[in-house]
Amino acid sequence: MKITPVKTEKDYQSALKEIDRLFDAKPNTPSGDKLDVLITLVEAYEEKHYPIDLPDAAAALQYWMESRGLDRKDLQPYLGTRARVSEILNHKRDLTLNMIRKLHDGLHIPVELLIKQTKHTKKSKRTSTHS
Repeated sequence: MKITPVKTEKDYQSALKEIDRLFDAKPNTPSGDKLDVLITLVEAYEEKHYPIDLPDAAAALQYWMESRGLDRKDLQPYLGTRARVSEILNHKRDLTLNMIRKLHDGLHIPVELLIKQTKHTKKSKRTSTHS
């Protein structure tokens, strides 16, 4: 079994083809072991070259609600008024630290999903020079 590091796009494509060929290999066989190693190498390459960014807080909240059958009103104890919930889900306002804590403690939403600033609320920083 000759396995080499996946360093280039060509290496990556070759490894994917080999994974496809070995996909039905039985575990604990030479082919199954080769498949395991290739998958590990490909995953490492993909993490480096094709990172998947976490969603912003509003998108994460919308997904969390949909996947658990929650309504906007279910967020009110954690975010405040109906209007505040709407502002957050519509990318008009970011979550506060207190809201993040409440959502994490009450709904067990991972903090990592709640801390990313929403795209539309990001403030651009302008620098100006005065002579």
